[in-house]
Amino acid sequence: MEIKYNDFLISDDKPLIQIDRVYELLKTTYWAEKWITREIVVLSVANSFCFGIYKDNVLIGFARCITDFATMYYLADVVIDENFRGQGLGKVLTKFITEHEIFSPLLGVTETRDTHGLYEKYGFKTSNGFAMRKDPS
Repeated sequence: MEIKYNDFLISDDKPLIQIDRVYELLKTTYWAEKWITREIVVLSVANSFCFGIYKDNVLIGFARCITDFATMYYLADVVIDENFRGQGLGKVLTKFITEHEIFSPLLGVTETRDTHGLYEKYGFKTSNGFAMRKDPS
């Protein structure tokens, strides 16, 4: 599944994922910068349902879902390249994931310390400070 948003492509096509770009993006985050390795990225991408945002065939946004495909998913590693922030890409990516035919009927869970407002727009509710959940639709 894929959509166009302005000059960007948002896709769940895993072969398009660029491991080195995912690694670079995650190194800029508070949750992964100190411990993430390229090897961890390879394993996490291989074992997750992944989403990418592309500009001129370069990955500039990423997210992944860990799921059993039956009851729930955990939304993880949502990150947008610093040079592309402020353009609504995090919102479009989150909407794409939460409305995705695979994930919309499932319970969604995520954790954040600073983007509660973003996830609340797409049905997630704070449950204990930073864990959030989105009931199936």
